[in-house]
Amino acid sequence: MPKISPFLWFDNNAEEAVEFYLSVFKDSDRLKVHRSGGAGGKVMVISFELDGQEFVALNGGPIFKFSEAVSFVVYCKDQGEIDYYWDGLLAGGGAPSQCGWLKDKFGLSWQIVPENIAEIANSPAAMQALLGMIKLDLATLETARLSNPRT
Repeated sequence: MPKISPFLWFDNNAEEAVEFYLSVFKDSDRLKVHRSGGAGGKVMVISFELDGQEFVALNGGPIFKFSEAVSFVVYCKDQGEIDYYWDGLLAGGGAPSQCGWLKDKFGLSWQIVPENIAEIANSPAAMQALLGMIKLDLATLETARLSNPRT
């Protein structure tokens, strides 16, 4: 059965990006590094793993940029995890968006959401609360969800 891995195109800072992601996600590892011209050459491709998901990063030059059309969702068990990943991925120049979305300093989009986001989205009151948030506040969302569940 084939494996599917996201392939991320960077201008010339793939190695910096990988180190950043490895510092944010605790259960992570650099897998392989391919350099042009051998061991002392410039990094071309790096494969790495974040919490069991394999990625590949390429130094491809300034041809393509990331957009919100593709984002990575981080399902968090509690507010502590939401805060940790939100702050970690914004570090060094990221930008918050809305509804739990952010762009990291490399322009890659992330969604930092609670693991029960489907239940939250099913409640009109909780969904209305979510639409007014930047970083998600799990206690507020749960209060709204429990006060007005979908019937």
